[in-house]
Amino acid sequence: MSKKCSVLHKIFNKMPRFGFPFDSKKIPFNGIYVLFEKGENAHNADRIVRVGTHTGENQLLSRLFQHFINKNKDRSIFRKNIGRAILNRNRDPFLKEWELDLTTRKAKNKFLHILDKKKQQEIENEVSKYIQEKFTFVIFKLDNKEERLKLESKIISTISNCEECMPSESWLGNFSPKEKIRKSGLWLVNGLWKEELNDRDIEDLIQLLNLNNL
Repeated sequence: MSKKCSVLHKIFNKMPRFGFPFDSKKIPFNGIYVLFEKGENAHNADRIVRVGTHTGENQLLSRLFQHFINKNKDRSIFRKNIGRAILNRNRDPFLKEWELDLTTRKAKNKFLHILDKKKQQEIENEVSKYIQEKFTFVIFKLDNKEERLKLESKIISTISNCEECMPSESWLGNFSPKEKIRKSGLWLVNGLWKEELNDRDIEDLIQLLNLNNL
């Protein structure tokens, strides 16, 4: 497992890297993104800390905008988890309000009047600042939704099953109230520790990315 994870890190660390601000014209309509975080290393490379994709057609750019730009944690579980860790690290009681999901009208009617909107905006701004300054990513095109979701899942499982991909002591995720994030070293709670990539999958991925000289 460690060997396959090492190969994945070698593959993704060789690819062109994006940071904020990124050129939207260079983002394919459909695909998978792989995130790296400053200060995190594994397999003699930048450590992968999140893998993600999208379910809607042609929505990869929109998904990246929801993570990096849109200040709405209820549209990005990644943003919500970053905020959770920041608030928990600071022992901030606002964490209880941050957990509220205000996506539906019913939820807004029930909770919006008790929400400290100023504090909410402050945390959203802090989350944006952290993500924009700390994270870079690579992306690759994959149009077929079924193939995309299956490959995303196998990549996540391959990394989460690796015993060598340990977060640093200073990693923000160590303060997450979510045990799966602390245990996996990934900004993820779904898709962990399941079916990993096999040798053929690795070969297919290398061909897909046109990295045959790896």
